[in-house]
Amino acid sequence: MKKIAVLIILVGLSFSCSDDFFDLKPQGRASLEQLSTKNGVNALLIGAYSLVDGVGAGNTGRQSTISNYVFGGISSDDAVKGTDAGDQPEQSFIEQYNWLADNTYFLGKWWHSYDGVARCNEVIQIVNSPEVKDMTDAEKIQVVAEARFLRGHYHFEAKKMWGKVPFIDEKIYDRANPNSTKIPNSEDIWSNIEADFAFAAENLPATQAQKGRATRWAAKSYLAKAMIFQKKWELAKTLLEEVIQNSGKKLVANYHDNYRTTGNNNTESIFEVQFSVNDGTTGNNGNAGDNLNWPYSATAPGRGCCGFYQPSHNLVNAFKTKDGVPMIGAAADGTLDTYNQVDLPNDQGIAASATFVLDKTIPVDPRLDWTVGRRGVNFLDWGPMPGAIWIRDQAYAGPFTGKKWMYYVSEENSTTHSTSKRNTNNNYRLLKLSHVILWLAECEAELGNLAKAEGYVNQLRIRAKTGSVQDPTVNYQIEPYPTGTFVANGAAYAINAVRMEQRLEFAMEGHRFFDLVRWGIAEKVLNKYAVEEAAAGKEPSGRTFNKRGYMGGKTFTAKNNYFPLPQDEILNSQRDGQPTLVQNTGY
Repeated sequence: MKKIAVLIILVGLSFSCSDDFFDLKPQGRASLEQLSTKNGVNALLIGAYSLVDGVGAGNTGRQSTISNYVFGGISSDDAVKGTDAGDQPEQSFIEQYNWLADNTYFLGKWWHSYDGVARCNEVIQIVNSPEVKDMTDAEKIQVVAEARFLRGHYHFEAKKMWGKVPFIDEKIYDRANPNSTKIPNSEDIWSNIEADFAFAAENLPATQAQKGRATRWAAKSYLAKAMIFQKKWELAKTLLEEVIQNSGKKLVANYHDNYRTTGNNNTESIFEVQFSVNDGTTGNNGNAGDNLNWPYSATAPGRGCCGFYQPSHNLVNAFKTKDGVPMIGAAADGTLDTYNQVDLPNDQGIAASATFVLDKTIPVDPRLDWTVGRRGVNFLDWGPMPGAIWIRDQAYAGPFTGKKWMYYVSEENSTTHSTSKRNTNNNYRLLKLSHVILWLAECEAELGNLAKAEGYVNQLRIRAKTGSVQDPTVNYQIEPYPTGTFVANGAAYAINAVRMEQRLEFAMEGHRFFDLVRWGIAEKVLNKYAVEEAAAGKEPSGRTFNKRGYMGGKTFTAKNNYFPLPQDEILNSQRDGQPTLVQNTGY
């Protein structure tokens, strides 16, 4: 039997062997032939979408997470690094304006941005190739529109980080030639970003069957955002009005519905980054880029680790109100604001085991306690926040915790990953109707239409007043601006009021630093913040306490409006012995 079997094998080999036998397809990767189909193109497009959350570009994820908590949050006056002094020193350098080109966070963000760009370009190249024969022209155009929307997003992220960055499209990009993308960063790429979003707006449908795919309204909103960054107020206004009038979007009744899993993809949402858990993966689909930003206690959401990204005293004080409106002045740069002169009571320096009763009589905006965890105030359905027991190092990082990405204890396991409670399916709302409304308010204020700007701002303030509250024992006082307030106080006051409303509405969502820069007030605001956040705090009772002393002497200069290009990328950009990328001034 053995001899017969061997004979059969030998005969089979003698007839079957040929040169083709040794022509093996690469294992574990798709061929160009396989990708040149409708299914292949869709798989590539999903790959381009998959980086929108910021995870999966060869870095830690936290360096490029969609929330931009490092670059848009702790670099601003909204938040501090948190945790303790020795953890993640790269973040400490960013928080304290000590920005070096070899900081791995800048490198990770660059990798992510241009990995996303490359994926988009591959989608466009392949879907437009004649080898794709099982798609209609209309289907191909929609794929290109989605890819260009995403390409606009990834370039936008790079643009607001570094200012001078290269724009790489499908004509430049050649995956077989690493030198193809080594192009100068000498041109302003806003017009390229606009063109991508404009094409997407023209060719995308108003709605998509699959949640998370870009729509016409997402593209128009993002195009308007690009216009706003360039101060093209009239053009942005036209787009934003169209979104409000024709998109069918409307504000949800409760502010907090935008920050919990049950509010995913609600009527206010224009474009959300989709997170999922318990889907057969290790948890990286569940907001993994923000998995350091949780209370440092097993009794808290996340069940322990790691204490990063904590609200500043300055941010908490900004929610104070007088006669129901913010404590601001008639200077567009905020220098006449009074909210930070006295601190809201808190438990800084008070042990969790010590008796503490929070003074809740001081009037505050109800959005404060949907944004910030404070000792003695309800924390979703976890009961009152217990204080320092939830903080890794209160003396260093302060007494507050972030809240918008936290989950309800009653939803644990259904909204958290089975092996990590810090990975959740609470989506990140990148574009909301509330953004559109306040951008439109900004356009109107900048154009001198102060009454219109006031009306848009009041839509958000009325929602905050009539919606649900976190803790009924707190003295929440919020009112719309009385009719005529903006006109009576002048354009600078109106602009400042719009900017403050954007801060309050979107606090701890990673937008603040980039807003300060585009408004041209980052240097003034952040130097004032560093001085005040480093000084001793003082409550209305007269109690004093230490704040963030390590911010003493830290200086924000004009060069800090943009981050340094990663040194590795400048070195890697060399052609004929010369780098094609030029470093930002001052680094």
